[in-house]
Amino acid sequence: MPWDNRENPAKGRVFQEKVSHALAKRYGVEFLKEYPISIGNPPKDHKFDLVSVDSKYVVECKAISWTETGNIPSAKMAFCNQAIFYLSLVPHNKKRLLVIQKNTHPRRQETLAQYYKRTNRHLLNDIIVVEFDPESGKLTEI
Repeated sequence: MPWDNRENPAKGRVFQEKVSHALAKRYGVEFLKEYPISIGNPPKDHKFDLVSVDSKYVVECKAISWTETGNIPSAKMAFCNQAIFYLSLVPHNKKRLLVIQKNTHPRRQETLAQYYKRTNRHLLNDIIVVEFDPESGKLTEI
């Protein structure tokens, strides 16, 4: 059965919710969903996927995967780069995280999050790439 893209927003919300709970447990603080922060010059609000109630943590979540054949999901990588761009505009005194769903493929020696960080390290500066396994609830900094 072919993938139905109409399911993506709902799957993304479920992933975001699971990440929110895992981060709250790790950092001991609640997270707000779709929370606006002014970025850029002139400033404009951007709704980040998760922001801690104390505003110390700003998070973008990506529930993405390798293609069926193990190829690089180029368009999805572009969305990760867009998330990094928005996170780069957040003040550097906040901890900024890109959380990517843990995804492996038999043809690949690394997870998608590991691949992303390896190939886009030059864009990250001090933004942290975190892999989240929705089955185990485990967060792993890459």
